[in-house]
Amino acid sequence: MEQKTATSRPASNLVDSTNSNTAQVDTQQRRSGRWKLFAVIAVCAAPMIASYFTYYVIKPQSRTNYGTLIDPRNYPIPDLGSTALDGKPLALDAYKGKWLMVQVDGGDCQKACQEKLLDMRQLRLMQGKEMERIERVWLITDDQPLQTMVMREYDGTRLLRVKPELLKAWLPTEAGTTAADHIYLIDPRGNLMMRFPKDADPNLVKKDLSKLLRASAIG
Repeated sequence: MEQKTATSRPASNLVDSTNSNTAQVDTQQRRSGRWKLFAVIAVCAAPMIASYFTYYVIKPQSRTNYGTLIDPRNYPIPDLGSTALDGKPLALDAYKGKWLMVQVDGGDCQKACQEKLLDMRQLRLMQGKEMERIERVWLITDDQPLQTMVMREYDGTRLLRVKPELLKAWLPTEAGTTAADHIYLIDPRGNLMMRFPKDADPNLVKKDLSKLLRASAIG
């Protein structure tokens, strides 16, 4: 009687099968690695995204910010033709990475001007250990020489001379006021984002600043 023998699987097929399984495992590992990387990036970016989402997208009725929020898309910072006091070009971009409190005044800084300089100095100090995240900027709208006393009293304030016509076309104001009546806030990414009212209450400004610094992971 003729006996049938079972045919064995070719060795080449076994190799192909092994290679296919290995390739599938490698592909799965690469996909898993990519998802882990995306997860790490998401966790790192979450605080910044949350702070901007809160301030620019979610606007619940219960939120009580004192300053007026400004949509930075409508007021991108232009070239202001700004210079340092020695006449060398110096732009606001030089202070990117910090929160900027900005005031606007002529070089003949009288009482209202000096009060804003004082407010900005005190507001920065009141932030305690967070104060290093904030810079004070005075945009000077003319060529008048500055008083030595004022410069000494408010040492640390960044001084930039700007072209007034360019500045006027940029900064939004409240009805019946000028840019010199306000303190403005620029975020660390260079976005104009808030304007405080004329004769602002420093305690309420402090609360806004503190909330922003707590909510933001940048600057």
